[in-house]
Amino acid sequence: MALLAVAPDITRPTALLLNIFVATIGTIRFYGEGYFSARIFLPFAVTSIPFAFIGGMITLPTTVYKIVLGVVLIIAALRLAWNLKPDAEIKEPNIYVALIIGASIGLLSGLVGVGGGIFLTPVLLLMNWSETKTAAGVSAMFILVNSISGLAGNYSQVIGLPSNVWIWVAAAIVGGIIGSTLGAKRFDSITLRRVLALVLVFAGVKLVLI
Repeated sequence: MALLAVAPDITRPTALLLNIFVATIGTIRFYGEGYFSARIFLPFAVTSIPFAFIGGMITLPTTVYKIVLGVVLIIAALRLAWNLKPDAEIKEPNIYVALIIGASIGLLSGLVGVGGGIFLTPVLLLMNWSETKTAAGVSAMFILVNSISGLAGNYSQVIGLPSNVWIWVAAAIVGGIIGSTLGAKRFDSITLRRVLALVLVFAGVKLVLI
């Protein structure tokens, strides 16, 4: 949507809507494979959900929105290109740090229309709070609850979505089924992730500079 210059009032609610469908599929897949931990998920979700709703209620000026979204896409690209893996013993998340991180990611999720998983996953891995696939399962559920909350806060723009948005939803569901199956049952393809990262960099730079 960034590459196609879709208007912010369409981009944000559409992204959140697509997130809900894809994250639901991902959550079911990873949970079914045993890659989910409520103990890790809850401290982050308890603050992210209300802050995602608040973020969804805030409408940024178009120029500011494009810059913020552009920076988010570039950060997401770096995350995709960097094959993060925990290299130390897994430890318990600090509850207070988790609450603060959850609130921050939730607010950003509601503001720009991302689910927040692209930020939560590297945090979990870099802090050695989770193994890779458990982090993916936790992030899928995190994206789901934040997207629902952000969309609820952004309801005024939801009712203005074009009718063909359901074509996008159908495409996202197909991609979500394929992607979650590969992610839960097979190793990630770092090459594919880096190709996607390159696309995100172009989109992010376009938003920030053009």
